[in-house]
Amino acid sequence: MDGYQTKAYAKINLGLDVVKRLPNGYHQVKMIMQNIGIHDELTFEKAEHAVTILTDSEELPTDKNNLIHKAAGYMFDKYSISSGLRVRLRKNIPIAAGLAGGSADAAATMKGINILFGLGLSTEELMENGSAIGADVPYCILGGTALAEGIGEKLTPLPPIPACHILIAKPDINVSTKYVYEHLDLQALTRHPDIDGMTESIKSGQLEGITKRMENVLETVTIPAYPVIADIKERMLCLGAENSLMSGSGPTVFGIFRNRNTAEHAYGEILASKLARQVFLTPQYRPPERLQPDETTNMLQERHR
Repeated sequence: MDGYQTKAYAKINLGLDVVKRLPNGYHQVKMIMQNIGIHDELTFEKAEHAVTILTDSEELPTDKNNLIHKAAGYMFDKYSISSGLRVRLRKNIPIAAGLAGGSADAAATMKGINILFGLGLSTEELMENGSAIGADVPYCILGGTALAEGIGEKLTPLPPIPACHILIAKPDINVSTKYVYEHLDLQALTRHPDIDGMTESIKSGQLEGITKRMENVLETVTIPAYPVIADIKERMLCLGAENSLMSGSGPTVFGIFRNRNTAEHAYGEILASKLARQVFLTPQYRPPERLQPDETTNMLQERHR
């Protein structure tokens, strides 16, 4: 096989808790991850040498600062692949948005190399490799709905959430994940998200039980720095969202709607409000190759100890 095409899907955090800061600087988290329909499109082709990235986005680096490049380099080194790789990326996932766009592209790259070069790696092996690139990469390889623990590398697949409509709004700002975590004051937190309760609601298929538990402790840092996030959340609630939350470290906000017409009206209103530069209405997404919900994958990485 000389070429391969695939899609890399964005994620949102239905709930995000930070349990503690670890001695190595990482944070122990507990969160519910969910794929959504927004996706990048990637085409991989074998090349004689080096890794080349061609993209329609002027914002993205195409050198070793791109996670696609890092993922390809890691796989080539580990599996002694002497060939090169040409990657064409059509970027649809907002950048620096808390939607794991870079991690999703890295995950797709690892999957693509596995297929293109016939490595025969399992999903679990790909996830283990992914943790060497970034904390969200193993989840992006797994996909679907999942409970993430540890530093994000301990993943428990969950059943898909009930059908709903997800409104995505990214304001015209970029947020540094490093800044958010460095400024998170765990001692000052007065409450933590009920991730266990949300997990049970997902297992029992109760959308209301999921939405009423939507909470993200990173909002305590990002919203004071960027009040527009709170403005978008409030606007979505006023427009009929079951609940609204910031995804990851921000600045993207999402709202969950039961009714399609209500969601479409809210989409138009958010777009017209100019509160957000990029607005999408999308369903959740479940990869066809997802593991069964009763399987638990715990990827322990020496590099993170």
